[in-house]
Amino acid sequence: MDFVVLIQARCGSSRFPQKVLMNLGEKSVILNVVERVKKSTLIDDVFVITSIEKNNLPLIKTCAENDIRVFVGSENDVLDRYYQCARLLDAKYIIRVTADCPVFDWRYLDNAIEVVKNNNEIDYLADIDETFPDGLDIEIVKFSALEYAWKNAKLLSEREHVTLFIKNNRSQFNIANFSCPIENLSHHRWTFDECEDYELLSKIYERFIFINKEDFITEDILAFLNENADLVKINSKYARNEGLAKSLERE
Repeated sequence: MDFVVLIQARCGSSRFPQKVLMNLGEKSVILNVVERVKKSTLIDDVFVITSIEKNNLPLIKTCAENDIRVFVGSENDVLDRYYQCARLLDAKYIIRVTADCPVFDWRYLDNAIEVVKNNNEIDYLADIDETFPDGLDIEIVKFSALEYAWKNAKLLSEREHVTLFIKNNRSQFNIANFSCPIENLSHHRWTFDECEDYELLSKIYERFIFINKEDFITEDILAFLNENADLVKINSKYARNEGLAKSLERE
């Protein structure tokens, strides 16, 4: 397979346990993420990859009931979890998506894949400059680069955060930046890590379910928030990449 999406998910989040199974609109967060990813026209397969911890059994059950393929691996060594799944699938490129991105925009994924298809020398493509809203993250990693990181990453933070070794050793990889094609939207936070995030995302889902538009895209959300500017303030106090910051503090 050429392009495989691996959606990182678990139920043991310290900030918001069981968040992937909470409902947004009429479906759980994880089902919304998977369905939006599957709208991509250029991917070959989608897996939810979780860990062997027992608290993930409800997540695995939800996936099984909805014909979503699951891989189970290490809880804390997420790099190993990605590598082992990619190795078994014989994937050429791995697309990393996290389950806290329930407004994922599949169009940008297709755009990113086209960039990689047109330049097979790229080892890693991502929004390095962080111009997308937090929650619309896209990362594409060539298997050889993932394997090199898996063999050489030693820091706990580099094992927990899949692509951190690549970012920390940029001279060893061919890295491409993939910026938001609309404008710099980095001030928007559409991820799901905190209670306030859930409040904002619920408002967004309620809006588009009300008008029967499940396939809403980035421009739709922006128009809605422009009409309801106070909603942006709901979760604006939280910094981007809090999980990574905490990992680095522990080291």
